[in-house]
Amino acid sequence: MSPASLAPLKKMPSSVLGQARFSSPGVAPDTCCCSPAAMQRRLPILAWLPSYSLQWLKMDFIAGLSVGLTLVPQALAYAEVAGLPPQYGLYSAFMGCFVYFLLGTSRDVTLGPTAIMSLLVSFYTFHEPAYAVLLAFLSGCIQLVMGVLHLGFLLDFISCPVIKGFTSAATVTIGFGQIKNLLGLQNIPRQFVLQVYHTFLRIGETRVGDAVLGLVCMVLLLVLKLMRDHVPPVHPEMPPGVRLSRGLVWAATTARNALVVSFAALVAYSFEVTGYQPFILTGETAEGLPPVRAPPFSVTTANGTISFTEMVQDIGAGLAVVPLMGLLESIAVAKAFGSQNNYRIDANQELLAIGLTNVLGSLVSSYPVTGSFGRTAVNAQSGVCTPAGGLVTGVLVLLSLDYLTSLFYYIPKSALAAVIIMAVAPLFDTKIFGTLWRIKRLDLLPLCVTFLLSCWEVQYGILAGALVSLLMLLHSAARPETKLSEGPVLVLQPASGLHFPAVEALREEILSRALEVSPPRCLVLECTHVCSIDYTVVLGLGELLEDFHKQGVTLAFVGLQVPVLRVLLSADLKGFQYFSTLEEAEKYLRQEPETQPYNTREDSAPEHKIALLQA
Repeated sequence: MSPASLAPLKKMPSSVLGQARFSSPGVAPDTCCCSPAAMQRRLPILAWLPSYSLQWLKMDFIAGLSVGLTLVPQALAYAEVAGLPPQYGLYSAFMGCFVYFLLGTSRDVTLGPTAIMSLLVSFYTFHEPAYAVLLAFLSGCIQLVMGVLHLGFLLDFISCPVIKGFTSAATVTIGFGQIKNLLGLQNIPRQFVLQVYHTFLRIGETRVGDAVLGLVCMVLLLVLKLMRDHVPPVHPEMPPGVRLSRGLVWAATTARNALVVSFAALVAYSFEVTGYQPFILTGETAEGLPPVRAPPFSVTTANGTISFTEMVQDIGAGLAVVPLMGLLESIAVAKAFGSQNNYRIDANQELLAIGLTNVLGSLVSSYPVTGSFGRTAVNAQSGVCTPAGGLVTGVLVLLSLDYLTSLFYYIPKSALAAVIIMAVAPLFDTKIFGTLWRIKRLDLLPLCVTFLLSCWEVQYGILAGALVSLLMLLHSAARPETKLSEGPVLVLQPASGLHFPAVEALREEILSRALEVSPPRCLVLECTHVCSIDYTVVLGLGELLEDFHKQGVTLAFVGLQVPVLRVLLSADLKGFQYFSTLEEAEKYLRQEPETQPYNTREDSAPEHKIALLQA
């Protein structure tokens, strides 16, 4: 059964999920925390579970199985990216399935290990499982606090070019980091620059077996992906044999990661039987389910005990970067698929779901997880109807841990490297550079800064990119564009808001245009786009009025919004004159007696003057 044939079914849960889970803009939320609507917002499962049907169960089972067959090999591969033993990838893969089943607001999203999160874990935890598990716990606590305090808006301060720059850098870093496994090279440093140098330096040590198998796996994954993208939709009027064959092709291409890894493991096992092994294998994987225990708040080493405080200091900036990037990645995925499939997600509820996943995951030795774009796409294309599909995925991971870990020994590392490279390749957005060049070239600056520095040090890249974006934002506030109209009277219109950093620049422009010319000229300040001002702006405007008065010319105001007018009237500026229209201001400044300003510092109250202006 192909995804296209499931389209009618996929539309069914949207209305059910949307009725109680989301509040419409402008509608006040239910204030009673015990009301059904409030309960459904905190436990979204209550919104769709009463309407759950047998048909949805079938669709969710198919989708959950498809995601599970993708997740298990990816989890093993991402553990390698994180620098941890392979079982930690599986330990991190199942808790999100169960938590999101209860708390998730998107039917498509799947939580688990991802390439970018694994890269961050590798960077901040020094390939030590204890540090990785503690980071999951602390990241989850931070995310929970952000969710409870509704701090999701902080993510809006990281601009799209910064995210694209980091994602592209992570793609290059992760992809190139797997070249050593693809070629069978050993003892290659993990720092990106050194990694590039040593990989090319030791290219002659390439193991032929690993290189051939890795390239074959990449080709197979690419072919299967292309097949899936071009599988024609199944229609009910097709003969049963055609529908069955296309359904099998769709299932095989969806589970391509599992098929390719199984093929590689079978090849490696065949060589093992003959007594000759040309591949570097994954090796021993801890068997059984992970023990449930508190995250490690101290670590005992041969040199003594590392305390909790010392561990936190060692993690350092990871306590900010990891939870924020986890939230960014997951919410971006949820919003993208919510928009695509016509439903809305609750960002603060997503914070709670991700935070609780990481906190509970740390009890079963998980490292930090987030939403996966690739597996979410598989979930959506498989016809998932509700978050219940995650239960099937979670159970499949648990079964793999309990019964299949002994078979993971024979998986060649080159095959897992092929899975990782093919998974991260689509994350590199080659079109973004051309798009920004056409739309706004200045946005290429934070993108390139983030990209280059992230290849060196992850936290420096994100910090520098965010700082450049912030400086660009502050510059636009401090130097707003203005539109000048020449005529009998000069008219200056700020093209955006007027805030205190912009006062000096505005003052200099007005002085140069109106007062530093011979003879001095009157000027109208058209304030249609100014929605608020502060005390510094009021002082600056007062000084300008005094300068104009000394020169014997007039500075008039037009288009003042009520909040701005109220502030200026309250300041009681000497010589302040305002008009409702530009025509009235120009008539007055041309000394036409029938036109008068709305104020001449009379003793009328500001509210009365505003009422006169509005009338």
